Amino acid sequence: MKDSLGTSHSCPSLKSLSSNIRSLFSHCGSQNKYKRLDAKLEKKMIEVKRSSSGHSNFKSINSIILRFPRFKEGLKNIKGVFEQYDEDANGAIDREELKRCLQKLQLNLKEQEVEDLFSSCDIDGSQGIQFNEFIVLLCLIYLLMERPSSPHNTSKMGSPELEATFDTLVEAFLFLDKNGDGKLNKKDVLKALDEESPWEKSPAHISKSRFSIKSFLHAIILHLIV
Repeated sequence: MKDSLGTSHSCPSLKSLSSNIRSLFSHCGSQNKYKRLDAKLEKKMIEVKRSSSGHSNFKSINSIILRFPRFKEGLKNIKGVFEQYDEDANGAIDREELKRCLQKLQLNLKEQEVEDLFSSCDIDGSQGIQFNEFIVLLCLIYLLMERPSSPHNTSKMGSPELEATFDTLVEAFLFLDKNGDGKLNKKDVLKALDEESPWEKSPAHISKSRFSIKSFLHAIILHLIV
């Protein structure tokens, strides 16, 4: 964007998102504590990538930023869904509430899979799923669920608008996943960020070389709801 003097100004939303995404790479340690869940999600993302045949509505990270108002619109009713499953109204969903949530969504998962999903999405370690974590959790559930067999029932979660938002978020991830392995490559993502946010170059040392759909969703959603 340029002012009347021709001076270029960077988009504040892009700068904030850039900081959020870069922070994902700066966490210490590379041990994957949730290998089972992440392996399933990576496999699912690879399947989605292949089925898309390389088509994407995104051309740059800035084109993702431009979709933020639509993302917010798609997520506006999710607070009611969160409150529905937060049965004791304490501001967080515990393990038992999550199990009942999964039952209502008719998602049959084993006990260990439920534990993996809960622990992986409990990003702040509070032993409860906060609102922003719940949005990530719902998107992961959406990815793991199978499409309805009936061609007349294409909605998996009962909310076509929410599913369309999740589909677009996943598409944004896949746009950045250049090699299609279900994880974002550090080199490709930071190159794209540096091209569109030259005010903030990547640090010389970054511990993580790749990050998952879960981490990407958390960065985007945290940016949208704050």
